Amino acid sequence: MAVPKKKTSKSVTKTRHKAYVQKQNKKLNDRVSVVACSNCAAAKLNHVVCAECGYYNGKQVLDTNKSSDITTIKA
Repeated sequence: MAVPKKKTSKSVTKTRHKAYVQKQNKKLNDRVSVVACSNCAAAKLNHVVCAECGYYNGKQVLDTNKSSDITTIKA
């Protein structure tokens, strides 16, 4: 059975971990496509409702004018 001869230092371990995380983030960024909203031209994820104006596929889905604050509701 293989046994390490010396302890792996913290810097080596963290460097390896950071390289792995950066590689995974690059894969995720390559898969996600950011597009401009057709209504307000804000940046949004593809196939997702625009957070700025509430439009999706040319139709208003969310009413962004109403402020629904949960703290104002008292039970």
